[in-house]
Amino acid sequence: MSERNTLTIGKLAILGGVNVQTIRFYERSGLLPKPPRTSSGYRQYGPDAIRRLRFIKQAQGLGFSLTEIDELLSLRRKSGATCSDVLRRTRQKIVAINDKVKSLRRIITALTKLSATCGRNGSTSECPILDALESSKDVLAKGRLSAAEVQRRS
Repeated sequence: MSERNTLTIGKLAILGGVNVQTIRFYERSGLLPKPPRTSSGYRQYGPDAIRRLRFIKQAQGLGFSLTEIDELLSLRRKSGATCSDVLRRTRQKIVAINDKVKSLRRIITALTKLSATCGRNGSTSECPILDALESSKDVLAKGRLSAAEVQRRS
């Protein structure tokens, strides 16, 4: 690789929209291969490093964990791997994200119900939100307040 076609770690970080420490972390974790170094110890990244870095950032943006990203990257290199292997992992991610969305909706509902119980002017020693959090009742359980009660109290 000629020095003309190489990137320093700083330039790679700028092009990839990450900081230098992130690149070092990705190297330590195996997501980015360790690059060759100059005789003075500077890392020399080739054009493939920026593609890999973009892949990692795009996959993270879609909710893939670093472990899942590593698995996706290994499929690219694995002999016999097919697009259906990638599709299966993508569909698994869709299911996991849908589960997360359902969980977040339950949390929003619970917080909305809790906020509707607040008298706003009482002392914190009598705060219904803090009391509910200390309670043995599950604040995420359904049926704490009806939607009509939430509407009426807000």
